[in-house]
Amino acid sequence: MKRKSSRSVLRVLYASSEESADVLYLSGVFVPDAFLSLVAGRQSIGVVNRLEYARVKLTSQFNQVLLLETVVEEAASALQLERSAVGPAELIRYFSIKLGRPDVLVPSNFPAVYYAALQLAGVGVSVEPGAFFPSRELKTDAEAKAIRTGNAASAAGFRVVERVLSEAQIVGKRLKYQGSVLTSEMLRCLIDQECLAKGAVASHTIVAGGDQACDPHEAGSGPLKPNSLIIVDIFPRVQKTGYHGDMTRTFLKGKPSESQRALVAAVRASQKAALKTVKAGVSGAKVHQAASDVFASKGYVTEKRGDCFVGFIHSTGHGLGLEVHESPRVSPGANRLKAGQVITIEPGLYYPGLGACRIEDVLRVTKDGSEKLSSYPYRWEID
Repeated sequence: MKRKSSRSVLRVLYASSEESADVLYLSGVFVPDAFLSLVAGRQSIGVVNRLEYARVKLTSQFNQVLLLETVVEEAASALQLERSAVGPAELIRYFSIKLGRPDVLVPSNFPAVYYAALQLAGVGVSVEPGAFFPSRELKTDAEAKAIRTGNAASAAGFRVVERVLSEAQIVGKRLKYQGSVLTSEMLRCLIDQECLAKGAVASHTIVAGGDQACDPHEAGSGPLKPNSLIIVDIFPRVQKTGYHGDMTRTFLKGKPSESQRALVAAVRASQKAALKTVKAGVSGAKVHQAASDVFASKGYVTEKRGDCFVGFIHSTGHGLGLEVHESPRVSPGANRLKAGQVITIEPGLYYPGLGACRIEDVLRVTKDGSEKLSSYPYRWEID
C-alpha cells in the first residue's frame, strides 16, 4: 500500500506530556493529564482544558492552543452529537473534517479504545510503526546541554557514593555508616536526595552489590558488603526540561581480589575500545563488536549456566534523551550512527560468585568522532 504524504495526513497524539516523550517533544511543556495534540503539515495544535489553557498558551511550543470546552461545543455541533457524547475520538473526527485531512496517523502506543472508535466511525486511521518524530534522534545543542545537566546530577550522586563509602567502616562482613549498617536502600536514598537538590528526579537508581549486581537491572537491597563490587547506575530526569542523564560506575569498599581487579580492568578496556569506535557512519553493531572483542581477547565468555546468563549479557548502549532508553541502539544488527545522536556506552561483565562491573558514559555522535556529555572519574577502589 502506498503511504500517504505526511503533508496530507493528520498526525494525532492523545497522552500527557508527563508520560509521553513525543508529546513533551512537540509541546515543550509538562501537562499531567492526557490531552489532544495534532500536527497538520507545519502546524501544531494543542487542545487543553481551562485548568491548563493559560499556562500552555503562554509557555508551549504549539503554533495554536485551543480551549477544550470550546472545541467540544464546536465538535458537537459539527457532528450533530450531544455534548456529553464528544470524547477524544469525536474530537479527532472533527479536526479531520475541519482541516481537510481524512487520513489520521497515530503512534504505536495510541489508546486502543479511541483507535477502535475512529475505525468504527469510518476514519482512515493508521499506526506509525517507527518513530513518530524521527527528528528526536538528532539532538540540538540545547538538547545536548540538557542531557549534560542530567549527567551533572548523576555525577553529584556519585560524589555522595564516594563520600559515604570513604567514611564507612568495615565491621566484620558489614559496612557501617554513621553507626548504622549501610544498605543499598540507604545509599540509594542519599543519591536520590542529592539529584533532587540538583534539580533532577532519580527513579529506580541501582545500588547493587555482590551477586545482586549480576542481574543488570536489579535495584539492590539489604546490607552492602566490604570487598565486594557494587554497581551504581544513576539516570535522573531533569525537572525543568525532561531530559535524562545516565551514568554507571562500579565501586568496592575494602581490598579487591586480583580477579576483581582483572574484571574491572577488562570492562574499562572494553569501554575505551567502544568509545574510540564511535563516529557518524559507523554502525552501532560495529561499536558493540569492538566492546565484545575486548572481552573475548581476555577470555571472558558469555554463556548460559543453568538458568543464569553470564558474561557480557546486554547491548553496549542505547539512545538517551527524553526517555532513558530510546533510539538508536548500540547492539548487534544496529544501524549506522548519525551525527547528532546521543548514545550511552556501557559494557559490563556479570559472573555470580565473582561479582559484576559496568561502566557507562554518554556521547553525542559527531562527524569525526564524538562529544562526551558525561564526566566523572573511574576510581573504584575505596579504602
